[in-house]
Amino acid sequence: MALAAAAADPDYADPRTCAVCHSQIAHNYARSGMARSFSRPANIGAVKDYYHAASDTHFAMFPRDGRFFQRRWQIGFDGKETNIEEKQIDFVMGSGNHVRTFLHRTASGELQQLPLAWYAEHGGSWAMNPGYDQPNQPESRRKIDYECMFCHNAYPEIPASNAELLAEPVFLGMLPEGIDCQRCHGPGRRHVEAARAPGSSAETIRAAIVNPARLAPDRQMEVCAQCHLETTSFPFPNSIVKYDRAPFSYRAGEPLERFKMYFDTAPSARDAAADPNRRDRFQIVNSVYRLRMSECFLKGGVTCTTCHNPHDAGAGANASDRYNAICRQCHTALTARINAREHTASNDCVACHMPKRRTQDVVHAVMTDHYIQRRKPDRDLLAGIPEPYGPNLIYHGEVAPYDDSWFPRTPENELYLALAQVREGNNGNGLEPFIAAIRKYQPAQAEFYVELGDALVKAGDPARAIPVYKDAIAHKPSLAAALGLGNAFDKSGDQAAAEQAFREAAGWSPPDATAWRRLGETEMKLGRAQEAETALRKSLDLDPEAPETHYALATLLVREPARAEPAFREAIRLQPDYSAARMNLAIVLSRESRPAEADSQFQSAIRYHPDYALGHYNYGLMLIAQNRREEARRQMQSAVEGAASLDPKTLAEARRLLSELER
Repeated sequence: MALAAAAADPDYADPRTCAVCHSQIAHNYARSGMARSFSRPANIGAVKDYYHAASDTHFAMFPRDGRFFQRRWQIGFDGKETNIEEKQIDFVMGSGNHVRTFLHRTASGELQQLPLAWYAEHGGSWAMNPGYDQPNQPESRRKIDYECMFCHNAYPEIPASNAELLAEPVFLGMLPEGIDCQRCHGPGRRHVEAARAPGSSAETIRAAIVNPARLAPDRQMEVCAQCHLETTSFPFPNSIVKYDRAPFSYRAGEPLERFKMYFDTAPSARDAAADPNRRDRFQIVNSVYRLRMSECFLKGGVTCTTCHNPHDAGAGANASDRYNAICRQCHTALTARINAREHTASNDCVACHMPKRRTQDVVHAVMTDHYIQRRKPDRDLLAGIPEPYGPNLIYHGEVAPYDDSWFPRTPENELYLALAQVREGNNGNGLEPFIAAIRKYQPAQAEFYVELGDALVKAGDPARAIPVYKDAIAHKPSLAAALGLGNAFDKSGDQAAAEQAFREAAGWSPPDATAWRRLGETEMKLGRAQEAETALRKSLDLDPEAPETHYALATLLVREPARAEPAFREAIRLQPDYSAARMNLAIVLSRESRPAEADSQFQSAIRYHPDYALGHYNYGLMLIAQNRREEARRQMQSAVEGAASLDPKTLAEARRLLSELER
């Protein structure tokens, strides 16, 4: 299997060799947060029963036979445990200075984030990971992608085929444990060889490795920015890795814009109504972003290493004194200003001008705000805040380069800027300019055409996407293009063409579970039950944890309740907020004369998604059959209020039944 990773790159050395010559630096660095950013589990605290009320779910953490596990369960209608899931904790992401996230590694090499996390606040506490503190959540199947691993670890090994656009993030072999020296100093093999070679001069040895301190200021700061710059973690194209670069191919010292492009909200919107809180936007990976807004950076030349020595774990108990002394190197008149009562009597510069704050995206983390400002916001910056989610998080407007000096106006970069308008759907007017940019520059990279096809499908124009996906395949056949083409045919109503496209995707190597699922779903629409079941079971062989595949199989078997019921239940076990699966299971249970559990499943379906109109409608039908008229009326009323998601025939029937129930 071909590899695409620094670990497989002969220019990289075993990081343990660094300690042979740099023992004191290695000793100090081993205690730093970066060195402890990714590890195997050890001494994880036990949790007997952490109840998450929003999702009505229980969690536990416990050791067993020298390994650690996270368990999840719910209480069913009969008072017994149900929807039980237990996964081994194989890795810990995060140093523990702020957060520790627990990861499970699947048989295929994917890493899954488990829902319950440990936070440093309150001396150590348990709470949900970001994005999980809500009724409908991704459970334990959220994948750790390459972008996440890029900033939390040394470079791992990945299959070359999985470095392509939209490929599943797969990690091979023994994973590194912590960010190593070469993330900041570049590949070290030549340096090690030079140090070992008899007669090598000190100059030759130094020239064989990157020393960030000797880089130009912009290159030096980019070494930090590769991981500590994020304009926002909310839905937005914060950055785009260039198509011709593998996910782990950045080397310290090269211009960062050769590897990835960074984006922000439009300059006109950054302090206006479209984004009124930009100056107060404080998120967990905002350090470089916030520092570069500061006058100390813009006029005083302050950079990350002005205050931080990456080789040290920190200044310990004397940290404030050391940082404040750095401030006074420039602000020499501070004592005179204090005496003149032009400044407070406090000498603690950092506490006032770089206060610790609760981050807006990871609400249980408290960090230093690196925006050095005259006055800190006039409120309690450590007060608890709710988990942010929903449409209000999404910026709508033009996407702009983060920094024009990092964004040479080349044809290639203009294409990436046009792509940024549509990748996350932030700019409702971005589709036609993206089309125009592709027509103008005629890119050779197939990925631009795949992303354009995806954008057209999201915009409700699948017919227009079909020739775009074909262009992508003509440039370079790929699984992403084949799946996109099949999806466009499906949404255009051409099931025969969709079946052919998905069959070609299912023949891709290595085989892909999504391709087989989509083939099975298309076979169902074509009325080919046996072929559909074969494809869906093949998909489950490749990914047995895909709830949507179990659901598709259950709907295929729905006329055979004894076979459909376990498939519905497995979909729900894997994703307890799967309202469609709960609703359909409730229908099966009702038909099987099991009304108590059917009622419970209907209630859960609409609890997780209160606007699920079809769930309200079918629940109402069951209540009518049970002569529970007032309850049925309320469900039909909710179904009618959610009219936009019902087909015309069902909506008309819901209105008719509601009218009868109101008499």
